[in-house]
Amino acid sequence: AAGAAGPGTAPAASTSDAGSGGGASVRAFDFADRGTWTRALAGVDRVFLLVPPTIGNVGRTLIPFIDQAMEENGVRQIVFLSAPGVRFDTRSPHHVVEQYLKRTRTPHTILRPDVLMQTLSTLYRDDIRLRSEIVLPAGGARVAFVDATDVGRCAARVLTEPGHLGKSYSLAGEQPLSYPQVAEMLTEALDRPIRYTTTTEAEFAELAAKQGVTAPDIAAQASWYRAARRRLTALPNRSIRRLTGRPATTLRSFIEDHRQTWL
Repeated sequence: AAGAAGPGTAPAASTSDAGSGGGASVRAFDFADRGTWTRALAGVDRVFLLVPPTIGNVGRTLIPFIDQAMEENGVRQIVFLSAPGVRFDTRSPHHVVEQYLKRTRTPHTILRPDVLMQTLSTLYRDDIRLRSEIVLPAGGARVAFVDATDVGRCAARVLTEPGHLGKSYSLAGEQPLSYPQVAEMLTEALDRPIRYTTTTEAEFAELAAKQGVTAPDIAAQASWYRAARRRLTALPNRSIRRLTGRPATTLRSFIEDHRQTWL
């Protein structure tokens, strides 16, 4: 989905599920239905753009959407939620969008968050809750986990404050952690052993497909873990602190706050 902010600070959220907007003006939007694009973009001059996990070919969806937003609707900034390591993965849809924004000189800001803490409470929740394990092709990679709430705060800042056009921000936590360390934190919080098992990309893809994960989402996750193993993902930094004025959420704090998720 594409979230958008109009003049001032009042957001107009565009979503394929026009449910609760939390105070925002909610408009029906679907990348697959171009008839919704004009209505969603009406009166909007800034757009928060991300690649939905169901979309693999951005050339038929996000790229035409960017063109319409800029050429027909007069949007003057696109904040694109990308991913770490995509500069080196030309197959990634995030890479394609990043390069298009730069090549066409579209006024943009790029956010590249490291792996989200919420993957533990959503994608890998059942592995942890039901099987007491984390199974990933991450090898011995160390990760600077990021809370999606912090990413949202950063997005709000770059959408509503001047000085961010043409800039890219690597959003990372301030502490690098290995998945064995993550398993140890979960073990302490849940008071039962949680183990980390590394696997191959092929085995991970097969397991994820059986669990109903879409092919584009599997490819995106595999790309990220490939980058993590090669140490191409974000290093721990203070970008979140600098953008928002507050330190990044720690993984230990996130696990404590969401403990009930894995019980």
